[in-house]
Amino acid sequence: MKPSEQQPVAATRRWLRDAVVGLNLCPFARSVMNAKQLRVVQTRARSSPALLRRLGAELQLLQGDKRIETTLLVHPRVLVAFVDYNEFLDQADALLQAQELDGVFQIASFHPHYQFAGTSKHAAENYSNRSPYPMLHILREASLSAAIYSHPDPAAIPAANIRRLKQLGAAHMAALQAACLTGSNKT
Repeated sequence: MKPSEQQPVAATRRWLRDAVVGLNLCPFARSVMNAKQLRVVQTRARSSPALLRRLGAELQLLQGDKRIETTLLVHPRVLVAFVDYNEFLDQADALLQAQELDGVFQIASFHPHYQFAGTSKHAAENYSNRSPYPMLHILREASLSAAIYSHPDPAAIPAANIRRLKQLGAAHMAALQAACLTGSNKT
């Protein structure tokens, strides 16, 4: 199924609302969303080189516009296989270094088939990084550091997420992800 022009962005916004903020998977996301400092943009890239160029352009945009705190660069037409996506992350990090933005920005990874090393592909904890579509999350390192510093126990966040996701179960999370894709409220 070929995604429409608005559907991946709408699905991503539902995922942010229902999973990331709704389940408190990222305790820092709500304030950025409420302040309207989050940019969600879909790229038309159909190849890794085209996506890398688009990522470079987005990094430059963020460098010039301090009002944007973070960007989710959704790319539904490229790197749909998780193994290809995972390999691409090295290129994305190399681009940060080439643009001398390493330490200014970092890229977090989200993919519909995200799988942590050492987990089953059906493990509930994989849903902490599963998104409706492949995306690159560009974060400002200074802002991330400040948010982590102000959190009472940032080291506990991953373990709390794993517990929460295991309690909900993979079936529930798969239904939530599907609901984000379709726009339904059935979870």
